Amino acid sequence: MPDIVLSTLNAKYAHAAFGLRYLHANLGDLRPSAEIVEFDVSQRSVDVLESLLARRPKIVGLGVYIWNVAESTRLVGDLKRVRPEITVVVGGPEVSYETDRQEVAQLADYVVTGEADLTFPLVCREILDASRRGDTSFVPAQKIIPAVLPQFGDLRLPYDLYTATDIAHRVIYVEASRGCPYECEFCLSSLDIPVRQAPLEEFLEAMESLLRRGVKQFKFVDRTFNLNLKVSRAILSFFLERMRPGLFLHFEMIPDRLPDALRDLIRQFPAGMLQFEVGIQTFNDDVAALISRRQDNARAEDNLCWLREETGVHIHADLIVGLPGESADSFGIGFDRLVRIGPQEIQVGMLKRLRGTPIVRHDQEWGMVYSPSPPYEILQTRLIDYATMQRLRRFARYWDLVANSGNFVESVPLIWARESPYAAFLRFSDWLFTASGKTNGIALKRLAELVFRFLVEDAGCRDLTAASAIWNDYRRSGRSDRPEFLRPWLPQLGDSPTAQPPSRALPPRQARHASKVQ
Repeated sequence: MPDIVLSTLNAKYAHAAFGLRYLHANLGDLRPSAEIVEFDVSQRSVDVLESLLARRPKIVGLGVYIWNVAESTRLVGDLKRVRPEITVVVGGPEVSYETDRQEVAQLADYVVTGEADLTFPLVCREILDASRRGDTSFVPAQKIIPAVLPQFGDLRLPYDLYTATDIAHRVIYVEASRGCPYECEFCLSSLDIPVRQAPLEEFLEAMESLLRRGVKQFKFVDRTFNLNLKVSRAILSFFLERMRPGLFLHFEMIPDRLPDALRDLIRQFPAGMLQFEVGIQTFNDDVAALISRRQDNARAEDNLCWLREETGVHIHADLIVGLPGESADSFGIGFDRLVRIGPQEIQVGMLKRLRGTPIVRHDQEWGMVYSPSPPYEILQTRLIDYATMQRLRRFARYWDLVANSGNFVESVPLIWARESPYAAFLRFSDWLFTASGKTNGIALKRLAELVFRFLVEDAGCRDLTAASAIWNDYRRSGRSDRPEFLRPWLPQLGDSPTAQPPSRALPPRQARHASKVQ
């Protein structure tokens, strides 16, 4: 039985807990007496508790995040009720700030704030040493324990802790750096200064080992992958030399930094092999200045256009609704600008009031009102009332469901044939909510019928044109059935058009965006 159980509640089963693996890798002589046990938020708390108690640990270390804090609070409360002698140590971004206001921190025995890789082992060693002495009255000097900021040279990399099951079924997270040089006030990374680079040679050796073990999809969690040109070039060159079917790399990029030396490498990658997450967030220069975001929007637009026109990179661009100083109309102007650039995905995110971030300094001036419950989303601002914010929340959800999904690549542009993409899609989202009454759980066939109805009944699209686009999109995903609502037009369209099957070498969403109707 392990003395230490490292655990968390992942958002999904496929999301491996990268932080737990770092903690386990750096336990030193305690590593053999520790075990990682992962769950997901869909599992019942009583079942999670049963699994933890079955291991009879002395210490439970629990990772707490914005997506699991409610479930973690329930779990820690139940654990301390049933086995009060087990020491519970919590850590993670959610409990690293405003700790005194959180029930989960009050319920736990200790809270390690910040990057706990090197501090958590020290806490565990004190607790276990006291237990071996039989010192039941032992209490570390303080309940809230700030972690010493680790340098990569002092860390053992955790990649050997990914199991064969992880490699077969889960996202493999990696990082070549930590920290961010920017100070965007809505982001926790603005508190994570300075940027620290992993030892490049050691990191690439670890990537080589993962490739040999069969990893094909790598998700880099670096906040600013292209900040250090030498390092980003070395990593891209490393993978370019080891190209193989199915290799897929995800990077988060600074949008206005794409020099020629990096472009020369990027254009050599096959279509779909690279995905860049590009945080535009806002195209409003005044709003960007207000939240301390430094970004050259003209250069960012030029870089995105180059990526779309000259490379096969899959672009996932981010915009935020509800920033202080940004109206719905201002957001719409930025959205239209981004649609014209043409990234495969536009992630429309609602502003969140993450604990510790300085965005709160705008609360009074801009009337910022947030939900007090996770994920702490914006409810209204001085410029966007609650009802409008709800419309935009549905807009964001439907955009992801219809446009980002890749299920309606040909049909979506027809929605805004007569007006701006923002205005048209907002009208579509209002219509869709009225027609369906829900924002999730809509089956693909039903959704396709609703899109078709809107195009014909509201967007002024010819029925045959709409039917052709919907039919091509429906087949793009590899489906062979014939939806009843399209049957009147199938004889004119060709009853069985062929579509290039989505590539199995790419993740499903990216594959749908890349597939072609023949």
